[in-house]
Amino acid sequence: MVFSYADVRAAVPTVSRHLPPTPMWSYPVLNAAVGATVHVKHENTQPVGAFKARGALNLLASSPGRGTVTYSTGNHAQSMAWASHLFDTPCTVVMPAGANPGKVAAVRAWGATVVLTGDVLADAEAHAVELARETGQLLVSPGDTPQLPAGVGTLYVEVLTAHPDLDAIVVPVGSGTGAAAAAVVVEALAPRCEVIAVQSSASPAAHDSWRSGSPCTRPNRTRVEGLATGRGYDLPQQILRKHLTDFVLVSDARITEAQRLLATSAHTLAEGAGAAALAALLEFPDRFAGREVAVICTGGNASPAELAELAVP
Repeated sequence: MVFSYADVRAAVPTVSRHLPPTPMWSYPVLNAAVGATVHVKHENTQPVGAFKARGALNLLASSPGRGTVTYSTGNHAQSMAWASHLFDTPCTVVMPAGANPGKVAAVRAWGATVVLTGDVLADAEAHAVELARETGQLLVSPGDTPQLPAGVGTLYVEVLTAHPDLDAIVVPVGSGTGAAAAAVVVEALAPRCEVIAVQSSASPAAHDSWRSGSPCTRPNRTRVEGLATGRGYDLPQQILRKHLTDFVLVSDARITEAQRLLATSAHTLAEGAGAAALAALLEFPDRFAGREVAVICTGGNASPAELAELAVP
């Protein structure tokens, strides 16, 4: 099952009842450093510090009261816990044993049950599938649940309402729901605008799935938590194959450079995934030179290790 622009429009009232539009600002120092007019969409200002709050809100509004089981490295987990708290619905989140302790604490603080297991996200997924089977609760895939990208699409409605004449929107990719949502909304509202996805070269599963035309698995070695997915997801890949302009890879080092630039030139603390879109502009300056581009700062939940890395010039 995929989703459409009509599903995004249907999600707008639900999302807007609970979340105000996030800011989107341009910064002259950042523009000069990049050589383009850059509009930063600040999803890092969401209650859970990440864009995924929109999708979880849309999902829980459509099935209140039914308990959920999901799996995540962090931001999807926090978003599901927050939305479940809002709708007084039980939520269990399975996370890898080495998950960011700050994100684990945040999930628990919203009242969700956290299960830590396995070394990688695939291990957490397998355990979540089994838990859902045993309990009868709804299994929520972070990539293949259509209500999630339908809710996320509301952010791109905000982007294009504010700036309908953008040349490009650059979107970080983990599971791919954000890029899929962007592609659906842009096709409806601004078909001449490019949608460019970006992923870490250390975890290229979604990129390689798009290039090959079918979901595949790849080594998952990035240190950027929000991009740390080892496989392509069916639902977003269906959308991306039809509507995405391009998909690029950047190194983790380039992402860290972009984090520093956002901190120093745009007063913005971004986690690695939240800086990946800007990293693409740094990696391919000629492609974006002189253009008007939106970059999605998808989250601000930087780990202590990331913060320490930003202090090193």
